[in-house]
Amino acid sequence: MIMNLPENFLFTDDHEWVDINGDVATIGITDYAQGELGDIVFIEFPDLNTEFQKGKSIGTIEAVKTVADIYMPLSGKIVALNDELNNDPSLVNNNPFDKGWMLKVQIMHKDEVSELMNTEKYNNFTS
Repeated sequence: MIMNLPENFLFTDDHEWVDINGDVATIGITDYAQGELGDIVFIEFPDLNTEFQKGKSIGTIEAVKTVADIYMPLSGKIVALNDELNNDPSLVNNNPFDKGWMLKVQIMHKDEVSELMNTEKYNNFTS
């Protein structure tokens, strides 16, 4: 299934997207992931200024039919949370690559970026 993905984003095999601007990464889940989860009703966020290693669970997404972990795509420190999702978690379903962003991370290890998938690789991964 070829998806319409932002060209400049990077992706994980856990279906998180990463948009890097300098040494800050904005993170969310992909359209594919929100489609698999169904209607999202609650998101549990990590605390601001907490450091996490790549691959660690940093919170959960609760949907009508399941609960899924959110995994850290890059090691870093949480520097911003999308508080809009507390009031309207359906933004992730309706607009996962824009208003549905979840958190911003100060990147600790830039070398980890090369381990993420580009749009073409992610499309191949999900097809």
